[in-house]
Amino acid sequence: MREETLKIYDSLVALCPRFELKGKTMPYTSANGYMFSLLNKSGELGVRLPKEHCDAFKEEHNTTKFMSYGAVMKDYVLITDKMLNDSDFMVNLLNKSFDYVMSLPPK
Repeated sequence: MREETLKIYDSLVALCPRFELKGKTMPYTSANGYMFSLLNKSGELGVRLPKEHCDAFKEEHNTTKFMSYGAVMKDYVLITDKMLNDSDFMVNLLNKSFDYVMSLPPK
C-alpha cells in the first residue's frame, strides 16, 4: 500500500513545478523552511493547511487529523483514497499548501 501511495504522491508532485519531492525513507515536500506534505511510514499522506481551514476541510471531506510516528501533525489533514485519486483536486491542494507555507515568515 505504501509503495502504491508513494507512486501516486510522486506523480502528483511532478505536476507541481514550484516544488519537488524530498526524502528517501520519509517522502515530503517543503518550502520556506516548512514541510507542507508528508507520507508517513503507514503509507498515509498528510497535507498542511492554514489553521483556520483545517476543521472545515476535515468536515467537508470526511477526514481527520494526520499522524506520523504516533504524533498528531499540527495543521495537517489526512488525505483519503478518494482525494488521492483525484489528481486535479490534489494538485490544487498541494499548490494551496505550498502558497500557505510561503506566506509564513521564513525559518
